[in-house]
Amino acid sequence: MRKLLLMLLLFPLQLISQEVSNSELFWNSLKSHCGKAYEGEIVEGGKEGDGFTGEKLVIHFRVCENNTIRIPFFVGNNKSRTWVFKLNKDRFISLKHDHRHKDGSEDKITQYGGTNPNKGLAHIQFFPADQHTSDLIPYASTNVWWVTIDRTSFTYNLRRVGVGRFFSVKFDLTKEIDVPSAPWGSKD
Repeated sequence: MRKLLLMLLLFPLQLISQEVSNSELFWNSLKSHCGKAYEGEIVEGGKEGDGFTGEKLVIHFRVCENNTIRIPFFVGNNKSRTWVFKLNKDRFISLKHDHRHKDGSEDKITQYGGTNPNKGLAHIQFFPADQHTSDLIPYASTNVWWVTIDRTSFTYNLRRVGVGRFFSVKFDLTKEIDVPSAPWGSKD
């Protein structure tokens, strides 16, 4: 009887814990930073003249809606890049790169990325290049992006499989900075 009572008490907890996928836990970690901005640094893959090295790198968890999180990524005065995360009904997450010109119009190379092939882990999600990316940027067909998040840091990573390209930038989540102005194509 005691064992049955214990099972009945624990069963609802098991259902609750099983209902929240790793994708959703990752999503909730992203959302916990809504409205905040952080500075980062290149930890791998930077080189002189690449447009990133030596520039101030800032992310701003700017837009957090039910199924969309928009994180502009500023490189110095360049406000053309925004990472767009979308949580779909099956609890899979996509990552797209929204690139804009100063006037707000879309760049010809934009909306590329991928969707996590499984629900990943609560602190890391992988996004292999999707068909749209392969069609738009054939040399990026083997791209794999991954994002990690924990209590102290957020990292954005890119590996181009087969050619050895690796890029990683890490943001310190323990030190909030002033929220920057809007990215290109958005209004304050």
